[in-house]
Amino acid sequence: MKESFFFKDNHNFVLFGFEHILAILAFALFGFILINWAKTVSKENQFKIGNIFAYSMSITIVVWTFLKIYNRGFDIKHDLPFHLCNFIALLLPVLTITRKKIYYEILLFWIFAGTSQAIITPDIKNGFPHFHFLKYWIIHAGLIVFILYITHIYNMRPTLKSVFKSFLALQAYFILMLIINKITGANYFYINRKPEGASILDYLGDWPYYILVGEIILIPYFLIIYLPFYLTRKRIKN
Repeated sequence: MKESFFFKDNHNFVLFGFEHILAILAFALFGFILINWAKTVSKENQFKIGNIFAYSMSITIVVWTFLKIYNRGFDIKHDLPFHLCNFIALLLPVLTITRKKIYYEILLFWIFAGTSQAIITPDIKNGFPHFHFLKYWIIHAGLIVFILYITHIYNMRPTLKSVFKSFLALQAYFILMLIINKITGANYFYINRKPEGASILDYLGDWPYYILVGEIILIPYFLIIYLPFYLTRKRIKN
């Protein structure tokens, strides 16, 4: 199975190359079509689509983990589903089943702050059709489409308080990753070192300063994400 083109390393991925741009455009088109189509169906079916979407993302993480185990390539230091985007994907059914705003408030800022950066500077080496490439884009681009779907179809919107709720929840996740990294010797949430590929962390200084700088700029970053929602709400009121 390792010799299959789905699993054999090809090291073909190029930052801002054809496959990178095409993946972004493909998911942008998918999101546009899905959201506009969902607006034409009943509320019940809108919720069903949301559930299918959420479970599909979570199942992708589970399948990916089992494939790593099956191919004897599983490494506890890299492949537990604790990197932020994988962790978020596992939580999606909680949002679509309960439809509680608190989960939306937390996940919206996590997704836009973390996943958008992962789309711009992907931490992958293998290009299409490697299963890691497919999983990476299904999860990362899929999360953006998912939260936009929830925003437009479930008609949820964040408030200013949502910024601080999401920030505090992220601190809890940070502490959890500190514990897991200490036990496993891993680097989940890139707490112990930066990712190997280029990322925004490269501009925040060396370890451990990039963690401190990240904490300082996090709330301003969340406020920038919140700004379009604030301006839209203000325009509607006027």
